[in-house]
Parts: sequence; C-alpha cells; structure tokens
Amino acid sequence: MDFTLSALWASMGIFAKGIVIVLIIMSVASLGVLVERLIHFSRSQGRSRDFAERLNGFIAKNDFPAMIDFGAGAAKAPTSGFLGKVIGSGLSAWKSATGREHEVVVESTTRAVERSSGREIAVLKRGLGVLATVGSTAPFVGLLGTVMGIINTFQLMKGGSASLATVGPGISEALVTTALGLVVAIPAVMGFNYLNSRVDGFTVDMQESGNELIDLVAKAGKAS
Repeated sequence: MDFTLSALWASMGIFAKGIVIVLIIMSVASLGVLVERLIHFSRSQGRSRDFAERLNGFIAKNDFPAMIDFGAGAAKAPTSGFLGKVIGSGLSAWKSATGREHEVVVESTTRAVERSSGREIAVLKRGLGVLATVGSTAPFVGLLGTVMGIINTFQLMKGGSASLATVGPGISEALVTTALGLVVAIPAVMGFNYLNSRVDGFTVDMQESGNELIDLVAKAGKAS
C-alpha cells in the first residue's frame, strides 16, 4: 500500500474526508485568530506606550489642563491603544466633572476607568474563544475519525482476510485523523495560553495606570 498523502486521501472514506476538512477549517480559523491577535496586541501596546510617554511629559510639567485635554481626545481616538482608551476615559470624566465636589470628581473618574477597562479587556479577548474551542474539541473530532476508521477496518475483516492491503486503509484513516486532530489542537492551546497571558499583563497595566490616575485626581483635588 502506498502511504503518501495523496494515496492516504484517496483511500479514505467520505466520513474520514469530512473529518479532515473540518479539522483543516478549524486550523485555518485558529491560525487566523492567532495572527490577527498578535498584530492587534503589538499595535495596541505600541500606541499605549506612546500615549504613556506623552502623558508623563504633561505630568512632569504639572500641566494638568493640557494633560486632561490630551487624554479626553485620546479616549475618542481609534488609534490610542488600550491604555489611551482607559486613561483617556478617566481624564475625560475628570474634565466633565471639573467644578463639582471633590468626591464626585474622584468617583466619576473611578467609574469611567473601570467601565473602560472592562470594555478594553473584552476587546483584547476577542477571538480567544475560537482558540479555546479548537484546542479543546479538535482532539475529539480527530478521535471521531479514529473510531470510524477502526469500525471500517473491522468491517473489512469480517470476510476473514486480515492482510495489510485489506486493513491498511481503515488503520491509516484512524491514524491520520488522530494525528491531524492533535496537530490542530496543540498550536491552538499554546496560542490561547500565550495570548491569555498577554491579556493578563495588559489588564495589570490598565489597573495600575488607572489607580495612578485616581490617586492623581485625589491629590489634585486636595491641593486645590
């Protein structure tokens, strides 16, 4: 029996071919999400870094009005990164609450930071469910093909012939679908864990920066 890929494909039954096609689609979907998220994370992190550097420049000069105006504009800009969105929303709330009681200003800023952080975390996690689903289900999809391949093998052995030419196609079906299921699942699981860890890191950055902004708002109110 020829064990080349083309020969294995030709020897597969319709069900096994369907399993292979499903696994290929799952693989393409997971790789697409992985690449898109990596690009998005890289851009958002770079933009967030630029935003933080500019913001620190205003803080170093104690130029709070310019800092507030800059942050309020960043909250509406589509290219400000996750940090710009979160801190910008807080600064925008600070600007809107200017002139009101100090406690109201701090509370408004805190709520704005928390709401924006939740939205940005959801945006950062977009698509990770695809990786988790592929990683958890691909082995079972491959196992389904394995079971059917074994069933086909026993069907062929019912006549009493157990030569390699007889049972080879069913065995190859089982092994190919099992291997393909693992090949699809392993990168998806690794990609999910890596991206999820990066989201956790970004979440910490947003929380720390948000807390620093709230502290700054509190100190500015006391100073005034």
